Amino acid sequence: MVHAVRRLAAARSVAAVVVAAPPGAADTVRELLAPVVLTAELVVVEGGGTRQASVAAALAAAPTHCDVVLVHDAARALAPPGLADEVAAAVRAGHPAVVPVLPVVDTVRQVGADGAGSSTIDRELLRLVQTPQGFARAVLTEAHAACPDALTDDAGLVERLGLPVHTVPGHPSALKVTRPFDLVVAHAVLAEESGVQDPSSGMAGSRT
Repeated sequence: MVHAVRRLAAARSVAAVVVAAPPGAADTVRELLAPVVLTAELVVVEGGGTRQASVAAALAAAPTHCDVVLVHDAARALAPPGLADEVAAAVRAGHPAVVPVLPVVDTVRQVGADGAGSSTIDRELLRLVQTPQGFARAVLTEAHAACPDALTDDAGLVERLGLPVHTVPGHPSALKVTRPFDLVVAHAVLAEESGVQDPSSGMAGSRT
């Protein structure tokens, strides 16, 4: 979480960061983030029982002067600040919803519940969605109010309003850290950025 907040706050376009803490853990999260020096305003609120409820709580607590909002997953802690700036710029250019995406590099097959009847899907038409995702604040507020169903993606809420979702190129560093192997990759990224020898790979990184 600390890495996610620090990187998001470092983006030129970000004036405030609102963290939706797990229910009952708002004070703990405030203590965790207290030593972090940020140039952006920091607000910590208590989240809800679902991702959608947590986003809604954070959205309600965002400063009123923020007309563009970015929704970011703490699990994508290494997303570079520049990615947030690119997403925000696309929203300000007139797109109501913007998501960063990466191309699919593996062959993808669609299979039935029993594993039979599989077929290859054209991966050129597919993209992997990352965060931060950007929205015109008024649009996201309307989307949350109009859809009580719990979805895992805020862009999906906007789509239900009949509005288009624009895409911008994502970044490999914005990987979602959810498995042990993801931690290995995250440590390698941090080592490369700091120029420190990565003992897990035997390779040295350098600043560019």
